[in-house]
Amino acid sequence: MKKIKLDIVGLSYSQTQSGAYALVLGEVSGRRRLPIIIGSFEAQAIAIEIEKMTPSRPLTHDLFKSFAEAYHIMVQEVIIYNLVDGIFFSKLICSDGKKVMEIDARTSDAIAVAVRFDCPIFTYEFILSSAGIVIEGNDFVYLENITETPEEVTPVSTTAPGFSALSTDELKTKLQEALADESYEKAAKIRDELNRRKAS
Repeated sequence: MKKIKLDIVGLSYSQTQSGAYALVLGEVSGRRRLPIIIGSFEAQAIAIEIEKMTPSRPLTHDLFKSFAEAYHIMVQEVIIYNLVDGIFFSKLICSDGKKVMEIDARTSDAIAVAVRFDCPIFTYEFILSSAGIVIEGNDFVYLENITETPEEVTPVSTTAPGFSALSTDELKTKLQEALADESYEKAAKIRDELNRRKAS
């Protein structure tokens, strides 16, 4: 199966889950985006490394890197290899120079490790086809400053918008508006509702 390379193109507060974040991965040679909901700790771990900040003591993912390097193990790549019931499954491809090993990981942890090892992130076509969002034009999402502690995060309403009451045409309009506003998490929910209607 051909692998598709992804880059981190955005990290923002979740619009539907309090204390959670939307990590947006983008297809390197295309216009599709893959929004993934992650926890605040993992979001901070990713943001701190991307912004090259140095915490006073090593975070868990920093410890993992130091431990791996102490035993000459490098993470070569991260693969988001499956999607089941809205949950992404990932693995780390590691090597000590002689043997290649695959280690199962939560996607948020895998991405946090990937940015520390500066290794590529991949997925497969069937995942992008089912969970990706196509972006028109040259819109980008920018990394937000999310280095505050979870106690400082302003809670976000967990009430999901009622898309089931809207017509298909109204949903398509809402989808375009969400994409224009770079609200990828909302766009993903609208896309899921449209896909559900097509399947029924």
